[in-house]
Amino acid sequence: MAHPSTSPASWHLTLAGLQRIKQWHLNHQGSHPLEHQLWDAVLTLWVMGWVGWLPAFVLEVPLAYPLCLLGMLVPQLYVRWRVHAHTRGRLRCDWLELAH
Repeated sequence: MAHPSTSPASWHLTLAGLQRIKQWHLNHQGSHPLEHQLWDAVLTLWVMGWVGWLPAFVLEVPLAYPLCLLGMLVPQLYVRWRVHAHTRGRLRCDWLELAH
């Protein structure tokens, strides 16, 4: 099933979309173990970005600001990369329609 919009620039990931993708990975972890672990890593970096910005600000560690921002953007970047790879036929992504 193709998603109506396969342009990577038009994808905006919501918290509900993250939850739907996570549930898909939990339901398919036996058949897609690497993909499941990769999504867990993406979510871990996302949480680290959100949790780390306040201590970085309070402790005045400006070098951590870009890392925290990057961590916050990791799920969006990962989904856009997957959309791009799926659209070009490089790999199949069965959970793309769940991202919206």
